[in-house]
Amino acid sequence: MPELPEVETTRRGLVPRVVGRSIAATNVYDPRLRWPVPDDLAVRLAGRTVDAVDRRSKYLLFRLGGQTLLVHLGMTGSLRVFTRAPPRRAHDHVDIVLDDGSTLRYHDPRRFGAMLWLPDSGAAHPLLARLGPEPFDAAFDADYLWTATRRRSAAIKLALMDSHLVVGVGNIYANESLFRAGIRPTTPANRISRPRLARLVAELRATLADAIAKGGSTLRDYVDSAGLPGYFQLDHFVYGREGEPCRVCGTAIRARRMGGRATPHCPRCQT
Repeated sequence: MPELPEVETTRRGLVPRVVGRSIAATNVYDPRLRWPVPDDLAVRLAGRTVDAVDRRSKYLLFRLGGQTLLVHLGMTGSLRVFTRAPPRRAHDHVDIVLDDGSTLRYHDPRRFGAMLWLPDSGAAHPLLARLGPEPFDAAFDADYLWTATRRRSAAIKLALMDSHLVVGVGNIYANESLFRAGIRPTTPANRISRPRLARLVAELRATLADAIAKGGSTLRDYVDSAGLPGYFQLDHFVYGREGEPCRVCGTAIRARRMGGRATPHCPRCQT
């Protein structure tokens, strides 16, 4: 599933191609996403100019004169910009044609994504209203994390993946950040000291920034807006490396299931 680095990489690729362009046409070929694409989306988008493309958590927000098109990539979705759109493939669900003739195409084999019209900024929308801070926000610091986790006995990995605590951190980057911080993923959140939480905040930010710089992680379907895969997976310390030697100490990486997700760790480096 695309996490914050993949969505941010997509956003950065879209900005120079779509911001300032107006929408000439919208073709919805299959509206059956996680929530149905609005029947009147083509009418609502026609002639509007894309003022900005923002990101909140894992949602892309196309700003259109006070209104917003919210796009979520789900598990297998991608948004690509084509100067000249190739013939449609299976699972190409929506084309947004811009005034320069280029096409923004939404592709999603499993159809777990979304494309929704919001009549305003979307800040009060149920998908956005209760989200926690962004990992790079100043408000997300050791003091915040300390206070927010004192009553959380759940494992710290599960806490990091709770979008009410902090947004955009999925399975890959929770595992990688915990390794870098030297914290075992099963450790109860409320048993981690303030200094270790400070290190976790720093390593989480560093991990996400590193992943963004390398285009995210491509494990299966993910490609950016130009159709290019990310390569941060080549630098994973633990994710996808069960049984392999730790890149720091040489101990075999172990894995277990937590919340139904693979949870690798180094038994020596993470305590």
